[in-house]
Amino acid sequence: MEREVDFLVIGSGLAGLSFALKAAPYGKVCLVSKTTLDDTNTRYAQGGIAAVIDEGDSYEKHVADTLIAGDGLCNEEVVRMVVGEAPEQIKQLIEWGTQFDRTGDGAFDLAREGGHSEHRILHHKDNTGFEIQRALSDMARRHPNISILENHFAVDVITQHHLGKLVKRYHPDTECYGAYLLDIAGNKTIAVPARVTMMATGGTGNLYSTTTNPPIATGDGIAMVYRAKGIIDNMEFIQFHPTSLYYPGEKPSFLISEAMRGFGAVLRALDGTEFMYKYDARGSLASRDIVARAIDNEMKVRGDDHVYLDATHTPHEKLKNHFPNIYEKCLSIGIDITKEYIPVIPAAHYQCGGIRVDRHGRSSINRLYAAGETTCTGLHGANRLASNSLIEAVVYANNAATDAVAHFKSYHIPKNIPDWNTEGTAHPEEMVLITQNYKEMQQIMSNYVGIVRSNLRLKRAMDRLQIIYDETEALYAKSTLSVKLCELRNTINAGYLVIKSAQARRESIGLHYTIDYPHRRQQELSIENEPSKNKH
Repeated sequence: MEREVDFLVIGSGLAGLSFALKAAPYGKVCLVSKTTLDDTNTRYAQGGIAAVIDEGDSYEKHVADTLIAGDGLCNEEVVRMVVGEAPEQIKQLIEWGTQFDRTGDGAFDLAREGGHSEHRILHHKDNTGFEIQRALSDMARRHPNISILENHFAVDVITQHHLGKLVKRYHPDTECYGAYLLDIAGNKTIAVPARVTMMATGGTGNLYSTTTNPPIATGDGIAMVYRAKGIIDNMEFIQFHPTSLYYPGEKPSFLISEAMRGFGAVLRALDGTEFMYKYDARGSLASRDIVARAIDNEMKVRGDDHVYLDATHTPHEKLKNHFPNIYEKCLSIGIDITKEYIPVIPAAHYQCGGIRVDRHGRSSINRLYAAGETTCTGLHGANRLASNSLIEAVVYANNAATDAVAHFKSYHIPKNIPDWNTEGTAHPEEMVLITQNYKEMQQIMSNYVGIVRSNLRLKRAMDRLQIIYDETEALYAKSTLSVKLCELRNTINAGYLVIKSAQARRESIGLHYTIDYPHRRQQELSIENEPSKNKH
């Protein structure tokens, strides 16, 4: 056992950093990043953060837009809470040093994105997430109560199971006492006991071959909580961003922000035809699920590898000023977006489901909180409204910190937490198998559990994933712990949950579109670790 802390925060994006900063005045915080502090999903967020700021906007409009995008599965109470608390959290981000773009008169330069009825997106050029990450990382590094562990991989959360106590499968009082971390540089596993643990590990983009997410997005938090018998919700709702740059071989796929369509860019087929009005009256500004399916259909019907995003008719200087990173990126591969169309293709982008949490960010496991993309709060429903994710992360981190600070002093840290079992051997052929299984898992998810699904495809995916799961668990049982092996295991767990949830959702709704159930039947679904021979 290496150390004890009051608050253990796993993940260093917006959710993790903001929780750490709000908890730090009250106790000792350990902030864990599996690579570097700034290597997060937050850093890659281009478009911005949604909040009602302008006098012409209203909470009711933002709530309505969110509910419409969520396709009937949002929790309206949660939506109203997040929308109502958003402006105050924007003020907090600014106090922490985040600089949002403003107009000449000092007002916020608000953008509009697909599904929004008003201009309400605060942004910093086309790298808003990078700016937020910069500001909060600087604050965390300077805070005397925050210790930062970079290059430490969270292997599993610590519960009663690790203490040798008999705990029933559905024990209502399962508690989290911290986590086991793999010190990558030191090649050793340590236990970090904590009164409170915050899971903020981001999404699952690397379940798929094509994703806008960085390589770190491997569903770690979801898999850890699932293995600890926590409740996971709505994993079938994977949001594919409609417009990632089509540039084969590059990973992650470069995101072409939805804000460009809000700026006036339109989608066209390879023959130049504008096609979105065939699918939705909002055209290129329809919600992401509709746009992604439309592009997918156009590509299949026409036999094309991509479509185009056309911004050539927009004011050129304003285009370059608003989207300097997109402009430079495209120019680096020979595309001048002021004169030429941008080739785009949908890519896995955001996980709308995840660890079930209440309005205080509390998971089904006592003393374990979660915030950000790794959670299912009820805000997004069946489909996330653009730029609602960053505001969700900071609102829930604030609520979780408030709740955790109020209770953490009453939590006891057990003194008999055992060391991690380090038995195992590593062989060169094992790394080859890990790499092969990882790629095969991505192919399975991409081919069978993508934008359009069917019962047959989902069964094929489950059957094939079962084989990889069995091989990986056998390897895990005998191998020395490594990040690649743990990530493979986590993505397989997450992939299983996506497939299982998709099979249970016998309707087409939001991001889950299946050719076998065209009619909608609303229902609540949870995967609660029910016994199953196929359970991963």
